[in-house]
Amino acid sequence: MHDMDDRKLQILGAIVEDYVSTREPVGSKSLLERHELGVSAATVRNDMSVLEEEGLIHQPHTSAGRVPTDKGYRAFVDHVAMVKPLSAAEKRAIRTLLEDAGDVEELLARTVRLLAQLTQQVAMVQYPARRQARIRHVELVKVADSLLLVVLITESGRVDQRTVPVVAGRPAEYYAALRDQLNRAVAGREVTDLAAPLTDYLESLPVPERPAAAEVAEALTALAATRAEDRIMMAGTANIARSAEDFARDVEPLLDVLEEQLVLLRLFTEMHVSPGDVQVRIGSELHDRALHQAALVGAGYGAGSYLAILGPSRMDYAAGISTVQAIARYVSRFLE
Repeated sequence: MHDMDDRKLQILGAIVEDYVSTREPVGSKSLLERHELGVSAATVRNDMSVLEEEGLIHQPHTSAGRVPTDKGYRAFVDHVAMVKPLSAAEKRAIRTLLEDAGDVEELLARTVRLLAQLTQQVAMVQYPARRQARIRHVELVKVADSLLLVVLITESGRVDQRTVPVVAGRPAEYYAALRDQLNRAVAGREVTDLAAPLTDYLESLPVPERPAAAEVAEALTALAATRAEDRIMMAGTANIARSAEDFARDVEPLLDVLEEQLVLLRLFTEMHVSPGDVQVRIGSELHDRALHQAALVGAGYGAGSYLAILGPSRMDYAAGISTVQAIARYVSRFLE
């Protein structure tokens, strides 16, 4: 873009803005009618030809107008888009909604709903990297002679529980003592890092005591594994249906990607931005065929976690960037 002058960038910005708002290919006549470009129709047509030669816009075979390419959207984001600051009312609304969340789980749920509502895109948030997977407390409750309730509480405030049958049933006092011992062994550990401390604990017990404790350890491990897999919270998937025209025949593969989440986890893993900083990826930059007509606007929050919106490449980048950035900063502040 080093040889692209300001006027051509202004015209590119006008084309992107009009196409985003109308979903119709943009012609020189409509550009002159909608924007104060200060140049003649011939100059606009000439500049559009240059933009087309540069691969920033292209002409659909059904229309005389032009639409942006992924390269054009990238140039717009990098050189033209002006981030729209949120209004005082919008800031108050965000702060009010997020401030009275009871715990991190509720905070994230409110965050994705708010992001989806404000941007009309699919919103995603990754659980806090350092907090979502650390164990705060384990509770054991004997509910019947052969049934035990195993409760796992993480530092994010989330509570998971499972009722498990026990063959080697013991008195309630036994499970109270076992609970204390297990908490000494696993409290503060990542949910993905329980194998070693539980093995060490079981091996420290007298052989006759191991079967009863092993039943509980296995249930705890299974519960922790389920908790560890829950890494992304999502809202606004229905917004994809409203943008179906932008994805042509690629809506179903995109929905599969959203449902499976593996690709999304990889995208978050590849992001390297500080809390509050924004990264935009468009089309082929997302490295997945199902996402080649999509764009992702993501920001860091907390310590090494991310939130993002995903939608068609024909999205309002300026509004999306400002909203994602503002909410990421609020969430970071509340987590601190």
